[in-house]
Amino acid sequence: MNAVNQSKQTLVVGLLSLIAVGLFAVIFYSPIWWVSLTAPNYPEEAFPDGVRIHFHMNGVFNGCKKVEKEEIFEDEALDCVHEMDTINHYVGMYPIAAGGPVERGFGQFLMIMLGIMLIGFMCTKPKVRVGILGVGFAGLIGWMYLTMYSEGGFNLQNEGYVEALITSLDQEATGDKAAEPTESVNPIVARLRKSLEDSGVVVESTAPKTSEKAETSVKQNLIEQLKATYDKDFQKGRVKEAWDGSSFQVMAWHYGKSLGRYFNNQEEIVPMVANLKIALNVVFVGLIIAMVLLVYGARKNGGIFYWLLVLVPLGLPLFFIIDYSAWLWWYGHTLNDMGAFSVKPFMPTVFGQGKVAQFTTHSYPYIGFGIMMISSLVLAVAALVRWKQFKSSSAA
Repeated sequence: MNAVNQSKQTLVVGLLSLIAVGLFAVIFYSPIWWVSLTAPNYPEEAFPDGVRIHFHMNGVFNGCKKVEKEEIFEDEALDCVHEMDTINHYVGMYPIAAGGPVERGFGQFLMIMLGIMLIGFMCTKPKVRVGILGVGFAGLIGWMYLTMYSEGGFNLQNEGYVEALITSLDQEATGDKAAEPTESVNPIVARLRKSLEDSGVVVESTAPKTSEKAETSVKQNLIEQLKATYDKDFQKGRVKEAWDGSSFQVMAWHYGKSLGRYFNNQEEIVPMVANLKIALNVVFVGLIIAMVLLVYGARKNGGIFYWLLVLVPLGLPLFFIIDYSAWLWWYGHTLNDMGAFSVKPFMPTVFGQGKVAQFTTHSYPYIGFGIMMISSLVLAVAALVRWKQFKSSSAA
C-alpha cells in the first residue's frame, strides 16, 4: 500500500511541476505589471488608460491602445513608452530602458533555468536527477555563452527583447513590414484606384515585388535596424568597435545610448556602462556557479539544494516585486542634474496610486503576475506532497 501511495505522490508532484513549467512559458510572454500616468493635460477621451506601459520579463512595452472615436483619429496607438520617458526626463529621470538591463537580457535564460530545476525536482532518483540537471544546464550554459559572447549571438535573443530595444530608442519596430513592397501614390491616383476597386475592378499594384531571397524574418529585420543605428555611431566615433553582433556588445552599447538620450553627459554615462559590463560578466559566471551547485546538491533527496529546485521557482513573484521595487528606488534616487526641474529624491509608487506634481501615478499587477501567483500555489502544493512523501518513506 505504501508503494502505491508513493507512486501516486510522485505522479501528483510530476503533474503539478509540469503545469508550473507550462505556466512559466505563458508568464514570459505576458505583461507582468502595468504603470500609468494621468493628468489634466492627458484627457480621458484621448487617453482612456492614461500614459500606460506594460512590464514584461524581457522588456517594457506600450500599454496604450488605439483610440477609435468620431472626434479622434489615430493611424496607430500612441507610443506611451516614449511619452512616459519624455514626461520623466523633465525631473531628471533616466529613460525606462535604463532599468533592469541585465534582468531583461538574461530573462529567457532565467526562465529556462527555472524550468530545468522543476524537471529535476520531479525526479525522486538522485542519479537520474543529476543527469537531467547536468544535461539541461550544460545546454543552457552553451546557449548563454553563444548568445552573450559569440559573433552574431544577438540573433539568439528572443524577438520581444529585440523589439523592446528598438522602440526604447524611439525607432519604429517595423520588422513585420520591412519586407513589404512600397510605392508612392499620387492622392488623385489613389482616389481613382479606390473608386475602381469599389466598382469590382481588380487593380494590380505596380510596386516591384520583393524576391523570396530578400525576405527575412521579423526579428532579423529588427536586428538590422539596430545594426544600422550602431554603424552610424561607429562611423561618428561614438563607439570604438565595429559591430560583431554579440549580445554583450549590443547590450552595453544600447545601455549607453539609452542613458544619453536626454542627458548626454559622458562623464556619468561611461562609468555606468562599465558597471553594466561587469554586471553582465558577474551574472553569467554566477549563474554557472549556481547551476554547478544545484547539480552537486542533487545527489541526494531532501537536502537544501534539492529543496531549492522548487523553492526558487515558487518565490518568483517575491523576487519580481523586490527587483521591481529596487529599480523604482533607483529611478527616483538617481536623478540627473540636467533635468528641467529640480526635485528631491523620491520613491515612485510600487503598488497603488501616488502623486508626482500634477500627475497621478498608477502601479498595479497584471495578467502575468496573476499567473505567477497561480504557479507559486501549484508549486507549494507540489512541495508539500513531496515533503509528505519523503517523510513517510523515511518513517517506513
